[in-house]
Amino acid sequence: MKKSEAEAGAAAAPSALIDAKIAALADWRGPMLARLRAVVLAADAGVVEEWKWDTPVWSADGIITTGEVYKSVVKMTFAKGASLPDPARLFNASLEGNVRRAIDFRDGDKVDAKALKDLVRAAAALNRSRRAAKKAPAKKAPAKKAPAKKAAAR
Repeated sequence: MKKSEAEAGAAAAPSALIDAKIAALADWRGPMLARLRAVVLAADAGVVEEWKWDTPVWSADGIITTGEVYKSVVKMTFAKGASLPDPARLFNASLEGNVRRAIDFRDGDKVDAKALKDLVRAAAALNRSRRAAKKAPAKKAPAKKAPAKKAAAR
């Protein structure tokens, strides 16, 4: 019985699937995706590669960014981009949303590796802080003292 492509892909390591995706892109998009991948992995030692939705995904205590490939752009969508500082103004797509932000890279675009690393580090730190907040035990309110009973008038 032959495995479907989805079943075969599920069994492969995410890094191997990303390698295959990059190799299958014969134009500028393959090297661009490879460059973006290298920057993301260099930004934080805790970044993990995943394969979801037939797309490379980089996570650290939650999704940081995806590496989507389209006909005219390689898009990095940051899952919580709207909550991230972007002093270099890398975000240039999906700006209207309340949660996600994206960066569209086109043929010939240069990658600002330092600014992109800073963005990845900020996203990883945000994920870790949210995870830590969820794990922290809730603070108990101090017990209220019962009002003192007054002696009954006789």
